[in-house]
Amino acid sequence: MYSEETFIARLIGFGLSEKEARLYFHLLKYGPKSTAPLTKSLKTYREDVHRTLSTLIEKGMVHPSLGVPTFYVAVELETALESVLKKRESELHEMEARKQELADLSTHQRFSPSNEVTTFKIIKSLGELVSVTIPLINSAQEELLFIVPQDIVTVASRFGIAEETRKFVERGGNARGITDVSSSGIELMQEMLDIIEEFRHFDHYHGITFCVVDRKTCLTAINIDLRRLSLHERVAVLWSDDPIYGEYLSATFDVLWGQSVPAAQRINELQQQPLQREDKSL
Repeated sequence: MYSEETFIARLIGFGLSEKEARLYFHLLKYGPKSTAPLTKSLKTYREDVHRTLSTLIEKGMVHPSLGVPTFYVAVELETALESVLKKRESELHEMEARKQELADLSTHQRFSPSNEVTTFKIIKSLGELVSVTIPLINSAQEELLFIVPQDIVTVASRFGIAEETRKFVERGGNARGITDVSSSGIELMQEMLDIIEEFRHFDHYHGITFCVVDRKTCLTAINIDLRRLSLHERVAVLWSDDPIYGEYLSATFDVLWGQSVPAAQRINELQQQPLQREDKSL
């Protein structure tokens, strides 16, 4: 049975801050409240409650009453979440328009090339990792290699990275991936096999986690021990466009590829295990 903390965690994963999630959940569960009881129940300050209420009102998740004192009412869950989605969609449309404007303006500018200098940066959240990975795959010309744990495959499926990989394969790109396939991830792995035919299983893999695009641009995990699938989750991932490092990781991948087995074979073995146990019991 899901707990209150699980529900709040899902709200945070939807894009709310922790304070917003807790206040909205409190109003959902206990009904309309004024700021005084909210301040007491949430064990915080009145100013903090006012700020959080303002952001929830702006997002369309809470409505204030007309009377005095003002009571705050949680909008029904499905309507509230739909309001957040619509707001995000509007923001995305506006960003797409600004992107096109900047692309048009750039044709009239002379920018200095920077290809001769390799760079790096540290990615510090799951949301940032997703926002970096999607355009990286979109820019891929020939090859995408990755070796990741199963929970990162889940992230790829849930946050659009797998779909971007599908588009890359459809335009003729070569994608190969390795993970440790477990019985709990069979459905997810079958989904990935629909996208990437060259997908393999490495039993109890505990080595480096990385992704390489065109044997140049790399993402290497320093820490991706995820406690929950939230874009706010903290991670530490190294991004680099050093081709020497890219070639090193690509060579490492080729070695691991030779030591792994097809994911379809692993899935078949896992699916046969219950049947084997049943036969023995007979």
